Amino acid sequence: MAKRKKIDLGSLPTQVERYKTLLNNTIEYRKKWPTELKPMLIDTLEQINQETDLNAVVEVKENIENLESVVFNLGRSSSGLYENIDDSGIKRTMIKSNGALIYQQLFNGKVMVMTLNPSIEGYGEPKPPKMVEILRPEELKQGFVLRHMDIFLNDISTWEDYDDDAPSEKKQGFNPIGFNRHIDEDEM
Repeated sequence: MAKRKKIDLGSLPTQVERYKTLLNNTIEYRKKWPTELKPMLIDTLEQINQETDLNAVVEVKENIENLESVVFNLGRSSSGLYENIDDSGIKRTMIKSNGALIYQQLFNGKVMVMTLNPSIEGYGEPKPPKMVEILRPEELKQGFVLRHMDIFLNDISTWEDYDDDAPSEKKQGFNPIGFNRHIDEDEM
């Protein structure tokens, strides 16, 4: 057999080392979920729930190993809106989902934090979950959970207090350029 000529691999060995490091990180990150992260999240969220009387449920979803989640779920309730079914006076209650704060373990062992806004079934399309951030296990500390809860409460409070009181461009005397712009004669 002929001896092969050695080729210059350039940056490939560095890329291979980076790849191997990332694979090892995934293994290490996954080990921390059941032993450190999940218990800390459950404990912290349950304490927040008890001390604030939010009446949430802390749910642990474990149906897929290494893709588990811990959810601070405010549950469902009557929205106070009723759909008239027909002229007989029968009404259907429109159910409201009250929102949730979600900690989802990702395929690589990192943790994605999301908020889910309230929504009312049959009244518009619910917004998809809002991604807050993705953290490595060593970054996710109790202080972060408190910050995430603050973001979540702000999001759902904003949803509950929805109105159009924000100053519009017209109210501020701002004249947008482009389509639908009215041009006064003195501007010509």
